[in-house]
Amino acid sequence: MAIPTYNEFYRAVLDCLNDGEVHRSREINNYCADVFHLTPEERSALLPINRQTVLSNRVGWARTYLKKAHLIESPARGKFKITEAGVKAVSDPSLVIDNDYLETFQSFREFFNSSKEEKEEVDSPEVQTETVMESTPIETMDEAYKKLTSQLADQLLANILAQDPYFFEQLVMDLLEKMGYGGELSEPSEVTSKSGDEGIDGIIRQDALGFDKIYVQAKKWAPERSVGSPDIQQFAGALMGKGANKGLYITTSHFSDKAKDFVDKHMTAKIVLVDGEMLTSLMIKYNLGVSLVHSYEIKRVDTDYFNNDNE
Repeated sequence: MAIPTYNEFYRAVLDCLNDGEVHRSREINNYCADVFHLTPEERSALLPINRQTVLSNRVGWARTYLKKAHLIESPARGKFKITEAGVKAVSDPSLVIDNDYLETFQSFREFFNSSKEEKEEVDSPEVQTETVMESTPIETMDEAYKKLTSQLADQLLANILAQDPYFFEQLVMDLLEKMGYGGELSEPSEVTSKSGDEGIDGIIRQDALGFDKIYVQAKKWAPERSVGSPDIQQFAGALMGKGANKGLYITTSHFSDKAKDFVDKHMTAKIVLVDGEMLTSLMIKYNLGVSLVHSYEIKRVDTDYFNNDNE
């Protein structure tokens, strides 16, 4: 099953604490994972932004919101205990413990409506809160980052397609150098002649001393046009003619299934395929054709600094 959303963990957190004892964060996380029968893979799945597990992030925000509603309390760092209000809530099996329920507590409303926009009077605050709180803050930022990156990739591809093919060939060589290929010798890479390249658009050294070379084919094609098996076979033949055993075929479009199948079965040379989606992803990762506009640092409490207890 999919990992539950943070608000779906509310009752499980309260059930874990319902024995009246003080429990640590790790115990609560494991209890919630057991309740929902999460697989080892789901328990260890990480968020892209801060490498925290999705489980820990969502259960952590569930605890935060339950604490703001005064259904649980934290007598010490990383330790939690249920309150009388929490016991009352969990004792009713028919009660749906969700964001709407937490909205009935003034302390939670004051916490969640702290910004000016949220303080403005609205016709249906419960619905607004439910919409805003579909994800944890970290997940919201992660989703926004993905959307911005996707838009940036589309813009990059559009700009590449507006250039001539020879610009694209040089872009590919620039990208490979950004990725660490080419070494430190003079003229570490080269774009072959604009005509008569015999199916090879560029050559780049794999190591600093030039013991091994990678031959490159770059095709600036419209996204709807597919690179087929005959195109890859022709490139494989060009590699054979050069006595090469490594090749990179990179395109702004995509590869057909037959083209991918040919590469998987081709034993003479190792051929790597890079389509338009992977190309823009690499350009963003290695800062080619893009510039930094703004950056955010996501920080969390350094528990070692505050760890002065002698337990």
